Amino acid sequence: MALVVGPVLVVAGVVVRWRYDFFFPAQLAAFRERPQLMAVSYGLVSAGWTLLLPGVALLAGLVAQRRTELAWWGGTLAVLGLCARAFHAGVDHLAFQLVAQRGAGEATALVAGSYGAFHVFSALNAAIMGGWVLLAWGAWRAGVLGPVRAVALAAGAAMPLGVLKGTTVGSVVAAVGLCVALVPLGVAVWRDGPRPAGRTVAGRVLLVVAVGVAMVLVGQAG
Repeated sequence: MALVVGPVLVVAGVVVRWRYDFFFPAQLAAFRERPQLMAVSYGLVSAGWTLLLPGVALLAGLVAQRRTELAWWGGTLAVLGLCARAFHAGVDHLAFQLVAQRGAGEATALVAGSYGAFHVFSALNAAIMGGWVLLAWGAWRAGVLGPVRAVALAAGAAMPLGVLKGTTVGSVVAAVGLCVALVPLGVAVWRDGPRPAGRTVAGRVLLVVAVGVAMVLVGQAG
């Protein structure tokens, strides 16, 4: 499910904010004008990247059956890159709350003054891009993905990195590439893998819903 849903959410999120300029002042101004729209956009992208974590682990496991070293390095870098994107999503959220509390002008000044400040996650910027390329190379060498879908997976490296990034042509290419590479793989795993009984599936769905609601409530309680 992670391989199917994750890339689709990323595509939806980047398309929603297509109309606004790429750089952070325009993104903050867009949140002032359309807070719900921008919150949905950034939320979809963040959820998509997070859901891809188990999907990347599954893909790396498939690659490891024939290309262990490439699977180890590609999978590790891709996971670290997704963790860095989760960090960026937190900064995005804080910046948008500054707009809500202090206005777009002050939020823009604060972001501009701190842009580029060092953080431990800054060291993972190369992993954000390189992980997809190396994992795609390993998936092709292991026969998990054909050449076209391997190139599509590597195109994930074209997704802009950092905080408060809008949508570019490269963003759309990267997101669609992830869909082309990963969604069919997820469907194939669903089709070819073990099929649990209907009662088991229903129980798992109910458990996920219950745990999800409880986690949201606990999170909102602080």
